[in-house]
Amino acid sequence: MSEDNTPSDMDTDNAFQTADGSDQTPTSGNPAPPSISKDLVSGVVVFLVALPLCLGIALASGAPLISGLLAGIIGGLVVAAISGSHTSVSGPAAGLTAIVAAQIEALGSFEAFLVAVALGGVIQIGFGIAKAGALSAFFPSSVIKGLLAAIGVILILKQIPHVVGHDSDPEGDMAYNQVDGENTFSELVSTLTDIHMGAAVVGIASIIMLVLWGKSRLSKSIVPAPLVVVIFGVFAKLAFDALGGVWLIGESHLVQVPVASSPSEFIGFFQTPDFSALGSVTVYIGAITIAIVASLETLLNLEAVDKLDVYKRNSPASRELVAQGVGNLVGGLIGALPVTSVIVRSSVNVASGARSKLSAIFHGVLLVVCVGVFPGYLNLIPLSALAAILLVTGFKLASPKLFKQMWSEGKYQFAPFIITLVSIVMTDLLLGILIGLGVSVLFILNSNLRQPIRRIVETHVGGEVTHLELSNQVSFLNRAALDRQFNLAKPGARMVIDASQTDYIDPDVLSLIREYKQTIAPARGVDVSLRGFKSKYQLRDDVVFADYTTREQLDQLGPDDVLEILKEGNRRFRSDNRLTRDLSTQVTQTAEAESPMAVILSGIDSRVPAELIFDCGLGDLLSVRVAGNVIGDKTLASCEYGLAVAGAKLLVILGHTRCGTVKLAVEMVADHQDVSQATGCDNLSAVTDAINPAIDPSDLSELQTTDDPDVIIDRVASRNVQHSIEEILLHSRKLRELVESGEIAIVGAMYDVRSGRIEFLEDSLTTNANQP
Repeated sequence: MSEDNTPSDMDTDNAFQTADGSDQTPTSGNPAPPSISKDLVSGVVVFLVALPLCLGIALASGAPLISGLLAGIIGGLVVAAISGSHTSVSGPAAGLTAIVAAQIEALGSFEAFLVAVALGGVIQIGFGIAKAGALSAFFPSSVIKGLLAAIGVILILKQIPHVVGHDSDPEGDMAYNQVDGENTFSELVSTLTDIHMGAAVVGIASIIMLVLWGKSRLSKSIVPAPLVVVIFGVFAKLAFDALGGVWLIGESHLVQVPVASSPSEFIGFFQTPDFSALGSVTVYIGAITIAIVASLETLLNLEAVDKLDVYKRNSPASRELVAQGVGNLVGGLIGALPVTSVIVRSSVNVASGARSKLSAIFHGVLLVVCVGVFPGYLNLIPLSALAAILLVTGFKLASPKLFKQMWSEGKYQFAPFIITLVSIVMTDLLLGILIGLGVSVLFILNSNLRQPIRRIVETHVGGEVTHLELSNQVSFLNRAALDRQFNLAKPGARMVIDASQTDYIDPDVLSLIREYKQTIAPARGVDVSLRGFKSKYQLRDDVVFADYTTREQLDQLGPDDVLEILKEGNRRFRSDNRLTRDLSTQVTQTAEAESPMAVILSGIDSRVPAELIFDCGLGDLLSVRVAGNVIGDKTLASCEYGLAVAGAKLLVILGHTRCGTVKLAVEMVADHQDVSQATGCDNLSAVTDAINPAIDPSDLSELQTTDDPDVIIDRVASRNVQHSIEEILLHSRKLRELVESGEIAIVGAMYDVRSGRIEFLEDSLTTNANQP
């Protein structure tokens, strides 16, 4: 169980969206029944997790080990007391190790760094007072993930030497060793010639234990893996002392926490900030960096912990920023590392049954007792054991799964992610973040310039229409792209500019639209319609073409044309790219008369609405619906009216898969039952009897042996469509004459209720050249 400081089971993007910074009552949600015993037990468990991590993070940060313990104490006693969260636990975070190391090096001393910590706390308090809980929403998730992955890579690189006992400068900075002049990469090479046998065995064994622990059922136990590793390291150290020689783990390879013989001496371990650093610009840069990154990580983790809370309480984000700010202000004054809300300790707190923030406070009390009473035992811990914990933590932050996920999300996510990671590792954290943000901004601008609108070329009955849907926010950056679309329109083209989903349009863009609509488009012979423009834009809706079937358009269409229009409509339906129709305008424009293209004779299945599956508008279709799409006097009369009187050009007999009426007819014949007696419906036989001629004896025998009866039912349904066409031509003289003259056509089709696809039965197409 390592402190990766990243919500491992949360949607980071959602965390950005929901951290709105609103200042609420302490929490909202279901009140938790108080239980002091559960809180105290949870506090003990969190303490056991926090102790090795406080030491390990201080080691990785190149800071005095006591500073990590002080940060844990402040997280428990100061931050938890002010915080509005019942479950969040704060302390030193692995996510800040790179920042701490870089700032200590830049400022020249740990005491000067403490000034940046205190100032960062003041800035965080200001964030909270200003209700800046939504700060994280302004940082792209790809950059944040790149930051955390970079920290993971740095942890891995820096802890490899310590794992094998290369501890020439255990308290040196992360990026540069001030004692021997080595950097991270050269130190890896030096490690090959400076391996301590005893420390290496402890370090490698600790890594193996952490990995196996995480993959076994032990990962769910109340005992945290880091504590087990620390205890193992202590006993291994004592055993190797007995062996002596190359196995002896000396003081330079152990934790070195100052031991106090009295409370006053313990207080003397506190380090005070060097306020002379206030004259340096670097300290202010460090303070801003700490404030922003610590606030961001806190907001992300706070959201994650709230999701874990069984009582679903919502913690006030802005109040949390104030609490963290006070904690860092106090920490900067007494010599502690910066603190944030941390996910692993918080999740352990929730899993242990914590009901209130008493558990977090109690874990701080236990840290005080441990540091004040038992510091000598801490100095038995090998540095290689702590390095193993941090190395596994780094692997979790920069896991292959994260790289695979970012790659799968496309270049707009992966490029800023990997550039941020490489920039931080190769330069420093602040510069790396700025580079990552810059790349993200470039990608966002590029995306806006290329995709300010949604362009769809729609084939209406009257021809093609280019439909341009403006985005929610249309800025001056989108002007060039929109102008490009205008220039692509050829003479005779028809265009709809749709602002229905738009909240803001830049004045420059509005001016461009007005000029194109009023001057340029008429001169080029382009018809431009406007739709959805708000009154404040001073552009009124103006639809200059009909997106429904007019009589003039219908007279120009033949049966084959209508068939192609229906096929194209079904393709749009399946691809969820249906035409954008102004239905309210269609209601008005079709009120006086109708001009249907086709008559659709279909079943009554609720899953087969003709207008939707053919993507047609008001007035385009006449729907005749009867169970089993069978032919009777009234259905035949309806078809005659639609084709001979209303003027439709095509009759589609539409069956569908998994037809309940066809299934009933087949089952009644197979079981030799009377449908009226079986169902109690006296009139239902009129439908099933009309379907029976489509049932073949081979269907009945196959029905007894097949594992998939739907195949047989669908086959009968398709045959029933063909039978209905034959019945129409047999019993309707008028429709037969219209087919023979070529004025209309009749075609059969099957609709698949699982895929939405319509398969036209081409061999059933009946025209003057193709008679049954």
